[in-house]
Amino acid sequence: MELPKFLLGDNTDFPDDIFIIHMDYPRFIINLKDDEVEFMEEAEDLDEAELNAEMEGLIVLANEFYDREIARYEE
Repeated sequence: MELPKFLLGDNTDFPDDIFIIHMDYPRFIINLKDDEVEFMEEAEDLDEAELNAEMEGLIVLANEFYDREIARYEE
């Protein structure tokens, strides 16, 4: 099965939160409400500087994904 790079998630227990799940390595969940990131696995092959640089770009892509999805819902 081919999975998308990002998934949009919500949960009625957290009505004000907006979750974006990154399905590629490194797998993580970002809460767009406060930009908190929870990793689903350890990034073993990246040092801290590489991980920070990678995450900056992925967070930008996650926000772009969310904006695109919301625009599609509004159409």
